[in-house]
Amino acid sequence: MHSLSEQKLRWRQFFVVASLLFGLFFGAGNLIFPLHLGQLAGSHWGVAALGFLVTGVLLPLLSVLAIAVTRANGVYDVGRPLGVGFALCFMVLIHATIGPLFGTPRTATVSFTVGVAPFVPTRYQGLALLVFSAVFFALAFAFSYHENSILANVGKVLNPLFLALLFLMFLVAFLKPLGNPATATVTAAYKTSALTNGFLQGYNTMDALAGLAFGVTVVTAVRQMGHRKPGDVAAVVAKSGLLAMGGVALIYLLLIVAGAMSLGKFKLSADGGVAFNQIVNYYGGAFGQAVLAVLITVTCLTTAVGLVAAFAQDFHKHFPKVSYHTWLALTTLASFAVANFGLNQIIAWSTPMLMFLYPLAMVLILLSVCSPLFHRDGRVYFCVVLFTVVPALGDMVVSFPKVVSASAFGQAVAAWRAHLPLASMGLSWLVPALVGLALGLGWHFLRPASQPAVETVPVDHD
Repeated sequence: MHSLSEQKLRWRQFFVVASLLFGLFFGAGNLIFPLHLGQLAGSHWGVAALGFLVTGVLLPLLSVLAIAVTRANGVYDVGRPLGVGFALCFMVLIHATIGPLFGTPRTATVSFTVGVAPFVPTRYQGLALLVFSAVFFALAFAFSYHENSILANVGKVLNPLFLALLFLMFLVAFLKPLGNPATATVTAAYKTSALTNGFLQGYNTMDALAGLAFGVTVVTAVRQMGHRKPGDVAAVVAKSGLLAMGGVALIYLLLIVAGAMSLGKFKLSADGGVAFNQIVNYYGGAFGQAVLAVLITVTCLTTAVGLVAAFAQDFHKHFPKVSYHTWLALTTLASFAVANFGLNQIIAWSTPMLMFLYPLAMVLILLSVCSPLFHRDGRVYFCVVLFTVVPALGDMVVSFPKVVSASAFGQAVAAWRAHLPLASMGLSWLVPALVGLALGLGWHFLRPASQPAVETVPVDHD
């Protein structure tokens, strides 16, 4: 009887942590991008969805598993095999990108642009964004202020509200479909490359980066449940990650199908936000638009809570002279300021950083998951990252706005990058990374037997 009760308690904890992971991962971008993908892919939605699920679900899941396998406490520990300097720089870049520079401000601007802006006259848009973002980030700060309340606030309050509203939208859309997804028009890019384009669309969710950054929040929550042994923490995180990302995958599929069905009534939209507005207004009018505003705001707020908390926790850990609450206030205020530049500017300048960081994050995630095979030897990490970072820098340069990419320097980089395999597909880093992997593994396995591999698994100080 005692064993049975203990097992039930453990599974209850898995679901609670899975709810936390779900709430931290799933934001407005996760609603918008798969919906637009469905419109772009049309009747090829199934193949495109497969590619999207690889980068939108599998890779974020692997990022959580990387934290579990390496017993890391966050993004810093994932980069630790390459040295303290690299690990610290990588952590700062990840948190700055998904945090106050781009990701966190986007949670407010997306929810405002999609859910609130349609109700506000054009001449008052700037003032309305200022007021909305101030209230939005005040709430994010309040939810994140007490670290021991993050689990309860996100998992028990915001997630059920979000799921209820999302279920209502799916129920209406599938009971009265706008069209047949099997006969929907396919855009030119998806007629022959649906899988690749779906794969690249998954980058936009930023969840692979977020998974690394949220690791510290998840590990903290698991430890607050009473799990102190590194093995127990890893098991809870891994099983909870499978539950959470399974739910995310299901919602993605439903959104992609809904996007393909919408072509029966509407033309291809400029982005998923427009498509969302069209679908909701068709079924619900002004009331539906109000429901959409609440839905978008709630999903964005859950993501913002996780982002500001993870930023403050990691920065306080590595720069302890500044308190958690001070870091929390700084990232919240910075996010509020950047949000008021507007969604278009945020997206335009975030894309280059994503093009640089995403390949690095992907290879570090995969190396971490497979690290027991080569004893987490830093030499393998070094070779792979070295061969990845150069083409990633090229991808970053050509992705900048024209003020940079159209310059003489930008054109020279573009001409060099064009000679790399798969550059036209946006994967110029892939072949060099595989070359680096082969060299790194050769270096590891061919070393003299008297030179043991360096073990850099973080020490659990608890």
